[in-house]
Amino acid sequence: MPDELSPEQIARSHRWHAIECNNLAWSLSDRAERTPAEDDEMLDAAHGSAFHWSRAGDALHRARADMLLGRVHAVLGDGSAALAYAQRSLDYLLAHDPPDWEIAFAHAIVAQAGLAAGDAALHGRHYREAVSLGDAIADPEDRAIFDATFATIPAP
Repeated sequence: MPDELSPEQIARSHRWHAIECNNLAWSLSDRAERTPAEDDEMLDAAHGSAFHWSRAGDALHRARADMLLGRVHAVLGDGSAALAYAQRSLDYLLAHDPPDWEIAFAHAIVAQAGLAAGDAALHGRHYREAVSLGDAIADPEDRAIFDATFATIPAP
């Protein structure tokens, strides 16, 4: 059939949608204020990104999707889901020598998930780790991206 997509076209489509959903969800999550409709859009986009990465990505993409899901659930106040996703992402990254910015982000998101879950000790421990690792990010552009998101996470 002429209107059927090849496996390569399907994979490209999944990758494109994963990236677009990821960027939308992160952008919305960094806003100080969102409407209820934007909260819904952010959550849908984060889960959409995770779905598309499950079809077009590898384990690292899925760990990054989990990090985003941890972030989004935390900003929405769903501490239990936030912790599950954030911890799964951090566990994967700790086992795989990630770049400096990525491990700093992972600790920041676990800190935020801990806050959302009402676990002050977890929040404080991972927040301090994120500060330390964030200070060590070598690339100024990566550092600026980390700082922008980290600034939205309340200190202990």
